[in-house]
Amino acid sequence: MTDGTARDHGGDIDRAAQVFGGADWIDLSTGINRRPWPVPAMSAHALTALPTRADEAGLIRAAARRYGAPESQILPLAGASAAIQLLPHVIAGRRASVLSPTYNEHASSLRAAGWDVAETTDPESLTGELAVVVNPNNPDGRSLTPDLIARIADRVGHLVVDESFADARPDLSVAAVRPANVTVLRSFGKFWGLAGLRLGFAISEPGLLARLAERAGPWSVSGPAIQAGTAALMDDAWNDATVTWLAEASLHLDQIVSAAGWQPQGGTHLFRLYRTPDAQSARDRLARAGIWSRIFPWHPHWVRLGIPADRDEFDRLRAALTAAG
Repeated sequence: MTDGTARDHGGDIDRAAQVFGGADWIDLSTGINRRPWPVPAMSAHALTALPTRADEAGLIRAAARRYGAPESQILPLAGASAAIQLLPHVIAGRRASVLSPTYNEHASSLRAAGWDVAETTDPESLTGELAVVVNPNNPDGRSLTPDLIARIADRVGHLVVDESFADARPDLSVAAVRPANVTVLRSFGKFWGLAGLRLGFAISEPGLLARLAERAGPWSVSGPAIQAGTAALMDDAWNDATVTWLAEASLHLDQIVSAAGWQPQGGTHLFRLYRTPDAQSARDRLARAGIWSRIFPWHPHWVRLGIPADRDEFDRLRAALTAAG
């Protein structure tokens, strides 16, 4: 079970460098694609002008095309994390439940907004005015079918489905078929490898989106994020090639790590989860080889690894694992 008060995250590569030294780091501590979409040069308009309604409308059209949801039901935000922080303030209620263990910001944000939060490992026991599932889940990759999502929605007031890692598994998404009381969250930065742009989407009923937009304030998405996001979401060739690459590379990662004696525990096509004798020792041994991984304060054996970008990174990881053994 996650600790809903703890907000530990991957991506803290500066802390890794401070503790272990070195500059040539491979950051596998996140689920961010290390083979990012190639961003073209930014236009002067994107960099110097406030985003216009036409700019945002183009981004929404591209997102509607990618996710299969009506344009009127899509709101761009500064990352899925922005929606996670804002949703507890725009949905009425007091009792919430979160399918755990999972990304700790959901329970933390709800508690910070005054909700009573119950965490459960059983999707059939989710109850309350608000329930949250991450699908596929972080960190273990557990996935729920659209039919199960619909059954959960039938018995809760409102259901938030965080699909931040669903781009590589479009078969799991309910963005195009969501029940009326479901809000779907999509992250742009993870699959497209551009987390620094801070772009994501909430997909929901227009009334709820209007309340979210009011909370987010004007120009909640930057001009560069709008320009890059619009073009990337329209790039079908890159999307299809990346889905294939990640599926193959995640299997390759499992093979390499299993050969070193770690036990696969699941994951997604953007990260894998392994059981080790001692997670902190395993992380530190990799860190001494310039590879940063993700461990969890609530589980002494789990180590999560993102997908290396290329053969050189796979080879460095294999060598570090061999040396660690």
